[in-house]
Amino acid sequence: MKERKKKVYPASRAYEEGLDERLKEPGYAIEYLNGILEENDPDLLLLGLRDVARAHGFTHIAKSTGLNRESLYKALSKGKNPRIGTVMDVLSAMGCRIKLEPAKRKRRKAA
Repeated sequence: MKERKKKVYPASRAYEEGLDERLKEPGYAIEYLNGILEENDPDLLLLGLRDVARAHGFTHIAKSTGLNRESLYKALSKGKNPRIGTVMDVLSAMGCRIKLEPAKRKRRKAA
Protein backbone atom coordinates (compact mmCIF):
# COMPACT_ATOMS: atom_id res chain seq x y z
CA MET A 1 0.00 0.00 0.00
CA LYS A 2 1.26 3.44 -0.90
CA GLU A 3 1.75 5.83 2.03
CA ARG A 4 0.23 9.25 1.71
CA LYS A 5 2.17 12.24 2.87
CA LYS A 6 0.23 14.61 5.01
CA LYS A 7 0.11 18.11 3.72
CA VAL A 8 1.86 20.46 6.14
CA TYR A 9 0.49 23.95 6.51
CA PRO A 10 2.38 26.80 8.13
CA ALA A 11 1.25 27.66 11.64
CA SER A 12 -1.29 30.44 11.69
CA ARG A 13 -0.75 33.51 13.78
CA ALA A 14 -3.05 34.23 16.64
CA TYR A 15 -5.73 36.80 15.80
CA GLU A 16 -4.52 39.09 18.59
CA GLU A 17 -0.99 39.22 17.14
CA GLY A 18 -2.24 40.52 13.81
CA LEU A 19 -4.63 42.91 15.51
CA ASP A 20 -1.84 44.23 17.75
CA GLU A 21 0.34 44.96 14.73
CA ARG A 22 -2.46 46.93 13.08
CA LEU A 23 -3.41 48.77 16.30
CA LYS A 24 0.14 50.10 16.66
CA GLU A 25 -0.63 52.35 13.69
CA PRO A 26 -2.41 55.46 15.04
CA GLY A 27 -4.75 55.74 12.05
CA TYR A 28 -5.94 52.15 12.40
CA ALA A 29 -6.33 52.48 16.18
CA ILE A 30 -8.42 55.62 15.75
CA GLU A 31 -10.71 53.96 13.19
CA TYR A 32 -11.00 50.89 15.43
CA LEU A 33 -12.02 52.99 18.44
CA ASN A 34 -14.36 55.20 16.37
CA GLY A 35 -16.12 52.08 15.12
CA ILE A 36 -16.55 50.95 18.70
CA LEU A 37 -17.85 54.38 19.75
CA GLU A 38 -20.62 54.09 17.14
CA GLU A 39 -21.99 51.13 19.10
CA ASN A 40 -22.52 53.40 22.15
CA ASP A 41 -21.51 50.59 24.54
CA PRO A 42 -19.22 51.66 27.41
CA ASP A 43 -18.04 48.09 28.13
CA LEU A 44 -17.13 47.58 24.49
CA LEU A 45 -15.20 50.86 24.51
CA LEU A 46 -13.19 49.73 27.55
CA LEU A 47 -12.37 46.45 25.82
CA GLY A 48 -11.32 48.36 22.69
CA LEU A 49 -9.09 50.66 24.75
CA ARG A 50 -7.64 47.57 26.38
CA ASP A 51 -6.86 46.09 22.93
CA VAL A 52 -5.06 49.27 21.87
CA ALA A 53 -3.22 49.47 25.22
CA ARG A 54 -2.11 45.85 24.81
CA ALA A 55 -0.79 46.64 21.32
CA HIS A 56 1.18 49.62 22.62
CA GLY A 57 2.30 47.75 25.73
CA PHE A 58 0.54 48.07 29.07
CA THR A 59 3.79 49.01 30.78
CA HIS A 60 4.39 51.91 28.37
CA ILE A 61 0.80 53.17 28.66
CA ALA A 62 0.87 52.83 32.45
CA LYS A 63 4.08 54.87 32.72
CA SER A 64 2.67 57.53 30.39
CA THR A 65 -0.53 57.85 32.43
CA GLY A 66 1.07 57.69 35.87
CA LEU A 67 -0.92 54.56 36.75
CA ASN A 68 0.61 51.26 37.74
CA ARG A 69 0.03 48.41 35.33
CA GLU A 70 -2.45 46.57 37.56
CA SER A 71 -4.58 49.71 37.97
CA LEU A 72 -4.60 50.18 34.22
CA TYR A 73 -5.76 46.58 33.67
CA LYS A 74 -8.56 47.09 36.20
CA ALA A 75 -9.62 50.47 34.77
CA LEU A 76 -9.97 48.98 31.28
CA SER A 77 -11.90 45.90 32.35
CA LYS A 78 -15.50 45.17 31.41
CA GLY A 79 -17.98 46.54 33.92
CA LYS A 80 -15.62 49.14 35.35
CA ASN A 81 -16.29 52.85 35.36
CA PRO A 82 -12.94 54.66 35.01
CA ARG A 83 -12.71 58.41 35.49
CA ILE A 84 -12.88 60.46 32.29
CA GLY A 85 -9.39 61.77 33.15
CA THR A 86 -8.04 58.21 33.11
CA VAL A 87 -9.62 57.53 29.71
CA MET A 88 -8.22 60.79 28.33
CA ASP A 89 -4.75 59.99 29.72
CA VAL A 90 -4.85 56.53 28.13
CA LEU A 91 -5.95 57.98 24.78
CA SER A 92 -3.21 60.61 24.96
CA ALA A 93 -0.59 57.94 25.65
CA MET A 94 -1.84 56.11 22.55
CA GLY A 95 -1.56 59.25 20.43
CA CYS A 96 -5.33 59.83 20.28
CA ARG A 97 -7.80 62.36 21.61
CA ILE A 98 -11.54 62.66 21.96
CA LYS A 99 -13.36 64.74 19.37
CA LEU A 100 -17.06 65.49 19.58
CA GLU A 101 -19.45 65.90 16.70
CA PRO A 102 -23.21 66.40 16.51
CA ALA A 103 -25.22 63.22 16.90
CA LYS A 104 -27.43 62.19 14.04
CA ARG A 105 -30.96 62.21 15.36
CA LYS A 106 -33.62 59.85 14.18
CA ARG A 107 -36.57 61.66 12.72
CA ARG A 108 -39.90 61.15 14.38
CA LYS A 109 -42.69 59.79 12.25
CA ALA A 110 -45.75 61.98 11.96
CA ALA A 111 -48.78 60.54 13.73
